[in-house]
Amino acid sequence: MRIQPRRQILDIWRSVVRSSFRDGTWEWRGREESNSISDAEQLLCLLYPATEIEELALDRPDEMAEDVTKTLEKLGEPKMIPQRIIEILEDYLRRYTTDGEPDFGGKGYLSAESGEPTDEQLRLGLVASYSLSVSLCLAALGFLKVYKPPQKRGDKWGDRIKKLQAELNRRLTASMVGLLRSFAVNPIDTGVDDAEVRAAMLAMVNQSNESHRVVVAKLRERLARQRTRLMEDATLSVSDEMVDKLDEDTTLFEIGWAWGIVNGATAVNFVADVEPAKGGFEREPEICSTPGFAAARPYLFTTVLALDGINDIRSTRTQELDLLNEEQRRLSDALALRYELTQRYWSIIARFSDPWPLEDIPWRTSDGEESDYYSLMVSAVLVQDLEGRRADDDDLDRAVTVFESLAQRGRITRRVTKDDASVALHVPGQRMRLEGSAKLGPELLWHASDFAPLLLKRCLQAAALSTRRGSRDRLMDLAETTMDHMITRRIEVSEASGLWDDPGEILFPYDTRPAEKLPSWYMTERVVEALVTASRTFRKEPLRSTAIRARAEEVLHEADQLLNQLLLTSDSDDTSARSVQLTEIERKISRANEILIDRPATANALGQSALRGLDELAVAQDNASRGV
Repeated sequence: MRIQPRRQILDIWRSVVRSSFRDGTWEWRGREESNSISDAEQLLCLLYPATEIEELALDRPDEMAEDVTKTLEKLGEPKMIPQRIIEILEDYLRRYTTDGEPDFGGKGYLSAESGEPTDEQLRLGLVASYSLSVSLCLAALGFLKVYKPPQKRGDKWGDRIKKLQAELNRRLTASMVGLLRSFAVNPIDTGVDDAEVRAAMLAMVNQSNESHRVVVAKLRERLARQRTRLMEDATLSVSDEMVDKLDEDTTLFEIGWAWGIVNGATAVNFVADVEPAKGGFEREPEICSTPGFAAARPYLFTTVLALDGINDIRSTRTQELDLLNEEQRRLSDALALRYELTQRYWSIIARFSDPWPLEDIPWRTSDGEESDYYSLMVSAVLVQDLEGRRADDDDLDRAVTVFESLAQRGRITRRVTKDDASVALHVPGQRMRLEGSAKLGPELLWHASDFAPLLLKRCLQAAALSTRRGSRDRLMDLAETTMDHMITRRIEVSEASGLWDDPGEILFPYDTRPAEKLPSWYMTERVVEALVTASRTFRKEPLRSTAIRARAEEVLHEADQLLNQLLLTSDSDDTSARSVQLTEIERKISRANEILIDRPATANALGQSALRGLDELAVAQDNASRGV
């Protein structure tokens, strides 16, 4: 089906409000046990599009679009909607702040292979929560920056907003610190302990079957800049031991984000330098120095999540609205460095040899696990890297083939067969062990089940970069097919109708499964993210064809010349239908010339229309002269 971001987001909003807002109260309810991640996803389903898509803005009640007010009428009249959002934000922050410290626990998203997670494990801060908190806080701060509360005597909305802004800033700062201290540098030396990791890494990148000595030398050469900047500029929160290992000639390395604060991460001690009145903490927050438990190795899943959150920090909107305070700008600079290094690192690794390691599906991680999901993660980082610099069309063309292959293997463009192992990519999702969590109880597991919406988002993101019509059309076709897949997975019963995820019909055609009735905010929020990406993609100018432009120039040249000839024989005082038609033709030619460079195909169509009109007038004039 055609992807229509505005209509589809409004449909989701209607379902979100119906499912979440009851008797004047917002209910934090979904499939997973309420936690800082799921509840942030629930709120972002509403707030993220409202702050990223101008036509859906909720911060200016007097200018709110009619279809938006109708969709959200359950929240109240337009002037009440921003106030409802403020109340919901206040409630979220109350729920996930304990003794002044933000809570970033995962609860319902965490499981264990044996036994139940301990209370201490459930309180562990997770990169998934840090990243979503960054996105939520920035969206909320931007919303509050624009919204003008009613100015009535005795009205306390202004004071509430100031307090809410301070609390959002504290959570934003803490989440940025959490991301910084979760950045992982994993040096891989020639010792026995790293032998398997080193072999897995070299096997993945060595697509040309060269000797390991040659591959190691090439890796060191191509990653020299990243290595140097890690050693010299990115030492904040990274232990000296890790940095020292990078200097050894035979050491390989990988970088990205662990699942939580890294074991051995050094403290960040400048957060309390700013006055509390400016959004700082009155005391150093615990997250600056709390010990980490995550193994110092990157997970592709959390790396992509972290990059998405940092991308919101670096966005034009964040800069234009001046949303960051002094301490946050310092943290932003540190995160931006890690963002750039990580994207470039994985982009180099993904395209290291010919054929690309990325094209050798499935991707094998350094711990030896293989999955199509990891191939999609690496593809996501590659697309982000290409977005950050001038994308190479050849690279994008090869990425399109990878996406198409993943869509087939993930049963997006192919039917599910009986006992199909690929279904596990979606349900229960890719299982990941949170290495290091066993220090506090049974080893924790995380299941990532967002294969389809992530594929949709990255196809749309890549389509916005492509300058070749063939590649862009393939990406948009794949995006629409993936959207078709997602539509079949919407919940169709209960108050959550229109939300996600009910995979029974398309992923389990040979089984009888009860219909899902509760929404998965994890899945729904990722569909919303994809639709916001679609909105950005559709705002791009159409691709410009030099061949069409040349044809349009020829058409306009002929039309302009024929128009001049007819005007020579026209009475300047003529008010007949013929004169009106000439004026309309002249307008079309003028408009076509204005848009010739940016929209050559449209200019060509206008020129063709003008030529048809000119020919009709010429025929009429010729017939009149002959008395026909």
